[in-house]
Amino acid sequence: MLPLEHLHLEHVLQTVSVLEAVVRRSFGPEGGQVLFTQDTGQAMLTRSGTRILTALHLEHPLARMVVECVWKHSTVTGDGSKTFIILLASILRMIHATARKEPKASHSYNSTKTAEAATARYLADKLLAFGLKDLHDLIAREVVPYGCCVTWEDFTAKQSSSLTDNNNVQKLVASFFQTRLSLTHSDFISDLTCELLNKWKSKNGPPSYSLRFLNDNFPALHTRVSGFPISSSRLIEGQVIHRDFATPLSQADRQPIKAVVFNEYLQPKLLNTGEVLELGRGGRVMEERSIVHFSAWTERSLECVIANLKTLGVSVLLSAVKQSAAVLALATQAQLCVVECVSEDELALFAKLSGAAPVTDCHVIQPEHVAKLTFCRPILLGAHRYVHVAFQASEEMIMVEPCSLVICAPVEGQTEQYTRAFHDAICMLHTTWEPICATLTASQKTLESCNFLHMDSQAASTIGPGCVIPASGTFEFLLNRALQKHCHSYTVSSDTSNNFSVSQILATALLSIPQEIYSHNLRCFLQTQTRILNCISNDFHPSTLFYQPGHNSNPIQNGGPPEGGKLSLHCCRKGDVSSKVFVLDLGLESVSCKYQLLLAVLQCVTSLLQADTILRTHTALHTRSHRLANSSPEDTEDEFRD
Repeated sequence: MLPLEHLHLEHVLQTVSVLEAVVRRSFGPEGGQVLFTQDTGQAMLTRSGTRILTALHLEHPLARMVVECVWKHSTVTGDGSKTFIILLASILRMIHATARKEPKASHSYNSTKTAEAATARYLADKLLAFGLKDLHDLIAREVVPYGCCVTWEDFTAKQSSSLTDNNNVQKLVASFFQTRLSLTHSDFISDLTCELLNKWKSKNGPPSYSLRFLNDNFPALHTRVSGFPISSSRLIEGQVIHRDFATPLSQADRQPIKAVVFNEYLQPKLLNTGEVLELGRGGRVMEERSIVHFSAWTERSLECVIANLKTLGVSVLLSAVKQSAAVLALATQAQLCVVECVSEDELALFAKLSGAAPVTDCHVIQPEHVAKLTFCRPILLGAHRYVHVAFQASEEMIMVEPCSLVICAPVEGQTEQYTRAFHDAICMLHTTWEPICATLTASQKTLESCNFLHMDSQAASTIGPGCVIPASGTFEFLLNRALQKHCHSYTVSSDTSNNFSVSQILATALLSIPQEIYSHNLRCFLQTQTRILNCISNDFHPSTLFYQPGHNSNPIQNGGPPEGGKLSLHCCRKGDVSSKVFVLDLGLESVSCKYQLLLAVLQCVTSLLQADTILRTHTALHTRSHRLANSSPEDTEDEFRD
């Protein structure tokens, strides 16, 4: 009989605590990088929480379950994997402590489980119910008014190598990269990201549309180049197709340039009635004549296709498959450039940018299948030669400036790390600007189409698109205070003696995040918490926490807040000589990402506490199919050990 392993809350907490100990090494702006080594001796340095967790050899099914939850969350939001683990461990500790103090629950739970396990599960279910029902409104009412809305117009602001300008988009991106990459390169990478976003910014469409396009097409929009410094990373015009020319380059550099996309082989036209070849009848001579006749007919059919392409002015063929030697020979003779084995992602992007439809029948090629290019030429990136194309302006292309991202790094592992950081930053921005429609009321949904949401005491309570908050614990401190106020009205169960509230559990667990951020300076943790609470008590904007004590830095004495009684983040500038104040640059973080992180953690808690028994099987589980969807084939074969 297969062995059974009964699970207890202590086992779940112990498993998550081990994962917490791993990610704590690289958590926060001052976190370090984790070194992994392969069996071959190859090393990998990374600060990405998802990369760290998925690189571990995990035998325990609960640990694999947690990593799967983290991976699913980070795939959607691009951020929060390390915070996920730390908050998950803190909530489990609070549930464990509460269940031991008051091991009672409803009769339906006690009927099948022990009192302590039943209470833990009951608390987890109530936490999830609270998160799904009340958390959104609580954040919108108590946290959002103290943030600001990053508008799409911020992308048109003049980019600067420093963050002294009031560009909140750049501050948001820089704060993200500071937790993923070295501080030396975070500013350069954030500037490059903002430049990329500015190029692809649709002038009429909402931010979520442009960011969704970048997120979906990122594999085809970037090129990794190893062996060069990170400062060599740049944007180049048009699209880079990661294949080389299969036929000699001839007229592709001349203008005008026209191209077509073939999804299939260039095949001869089907035989008409009466042209059926009767091979094998009439002896060997008849068979050889039939073969010769068939070959001649095939060549004539392909020649007709090539002639049709030349009539349309086509000089470049992009193919999803490898064409036959006969096709390549005829194309070379006709001075047509052929690019074979182009990936589906790159062909789909080419079709979107050019507006041309791919050819499904090579004998039926119409003008709508022909793409007009500004140029088509080879480009050397690192040790590889690719095809570089640019598109002529059209009605759709006027709205954006198509460009590709070249990501450079000295070694391949570092190039991969920066590539993942770029993609995750785009995912984070997309989550930030994607309206949360599922939990909005009918009156609140009317705000989701606005590019700017004025956040003051009179604004509607909603997590609007582009809502951000000062980083480094501001969100957690504000929500902790809101949950503390909520404790008296929301309890776990009316029949429990201590009337313990799930909002109290979540409030206490939230403080574990800033405690980790300021783990090297507890005094800074207390000062930051005090400043935020004092700001709220005096009805000031939390941006006043940026002002250092001394230097006559009271923002109210130095001109006071603007009309409305709250200070805007836009009012905080470094080196403001008139008011003699100095700003602590803590960066910005997304409120939407924080909200979705809390829901994902609460769902994971409920799932973990639903497990009762582990059944060992002899069937090997495919546990690494989820690893980093954008990994290259060689990356997915790597097995790292801590």
